[in-house]
Amino acid sequence: MKRPKRSRSERTATVLQGAPEDQTDDGEARDPLADARNAAIRLLARREHSTDELRRKLKRRGYGVQIIDEVVATLRNSESVSDARFAESFARVRSERGQGPLRIRAELRERGVTDVLVDEVLTTTSEYWLAQATRAIVKRFGEAAPASRDEWNRQARFLAQRGFPSDLIYRALGEARS
Repeated sequence: MKRPKRSRSERTATVLQGAPEDQTDDGEARDPLADARNAAIRLLARREHSTDELRRKLKRRGYGVQIIDEVVATLRNSESVSDARFAESFARVRSERGQGPLRIRAELRERGVTDVLVDEVLTTTSEYWLAQATRAIVKRFGEAAPASRDEWNRQARFLAQRGFPSDLIYRALGEARS
């Protein structure tokens, strides 16, 4: 038998009276596993997440460790969540924004990606990172080479804050711009 749809005011009254949290608006029992899975899918629909990020976000929403583990395992088996896919996407976007390999590596570690996976994703030629550093300098400071030592230091600090190693900074400010 189908229940009649309740009006918005009836649903609001139920909420204000303090309906049990383990029941839906229709009085049916809630399945916390299904709720957690739906929350995880909504998060993944917005962007890729690492498994560690997904765990933290589900925990913040109040789900238990056992439920989170089961949801993450299910999503991993269905390939809905993948640390490798997340790391590739993250590294590509950040390098296009002009960030260097050191900063990308640190941010991936913060997000729970393993060192082996980070090494796989960031294994590119030094010429690629040199081109990225040069592009970041040109975008920020223009085509002209640094006119003074102070200007050179300023540009070097800029690249260092962006996560480029010192050998690439010297190459980008030296041979690539002269």
